[in-house]
Amino acid sequence: MSQSSVFAMLQENVSKPRFYKSLSSGETWKSKSMRIIPEEFLRSASGAIEHRVVFSVSWGNSWQLWLQRDKNNGGLFMEKEDWDEFVDDNLLGPNDVLFFTHQDTMFVEVRIYKQDLHVFKEIVSAPLLEAEPESELLNTNPQTSHAASSSGSVNGARQGYAPVLNVQNPEQYLFNPNNPYFVKTLTKKIDVLYVGHPVIEKYGLKFGPHKSPMYYIVRNQKHDAFTKIYGRNPCFTGWAALSKKYNLKQGDSVVCELERSGGVVTSVRIHFGNE
Repeated sequence: MSQSSVFAMLQENVSKPRFYKSLSSGETWKSKSMRIIPEEFLRSASGAIEHRVVFSVSWGNSWQLWLQRDKNNGGLFMEKEDWDEFVDDNLLGPNDVLFFTHQDTMFVEVRIYKQDLHVFKEIVSAPLLEAEPESELLNTNPQTSHAASSSGSVNGARQGYAPVLNVQNPEQYLFNPNNPYFVKTLTKKIDVLYVGHPVIEKYGLKFGPHKSPMYYIVRNQKHDAFTKIYGRNPCFTGWAALSKKYNLKQGDSVVCELERSGGVVTSVRIHFGNE
């Protein structure tokens, strides 16, 4: 896809407020100008975005970004720490183009295009991050690993669970190969597990009513939680507690397998990399 074709996408689906971001000369993705929410977009969204926004991408990940008003011109900006995290997690480069489409209330879908030999390609899976030393991320020390699996944790060890790193073939982890799934990379400040619109549309997912019970399954252990619906945006409670229980850290990735009953998502089976 050429650059002109990418920008032509702005004319598609004009019923939903949208905007794009790309770098101008002298800018970086962490420049203050990149953090502003365009006023025209805010007016089109009819006040639905005021204090925070949740970005979701095609592979199911989401980021919560808090907003603040600029004291000088009154513009609405994303908090620097939150925006920088989004930039780092997606390895944004100088030739990338981002499209932001308002979905509902504070929820925005982000489509990322990266240039490859003068052709722009949409990124549909989590970008590969440079891995830290394996001894830190995978507990490759045999004594530490054994102690963690037998006693729960030793000096912050991962309880014998290794996060999925740079997932290339998530299907290998699925309990049922016909189940829908997405890869979740942990970020900060997210206390619920969001299901992105691209994932919902791909599988035609349906969810129970607001505050209906559901549960997570980790190594065949069930953890009770609830489905919540904000506008048209479903999520599951209990994600922060689950991450804490299994000592998952920011940057870790897991495979989330969705299980349905009567066509409705009733549970999320969480897979780690050493299963």
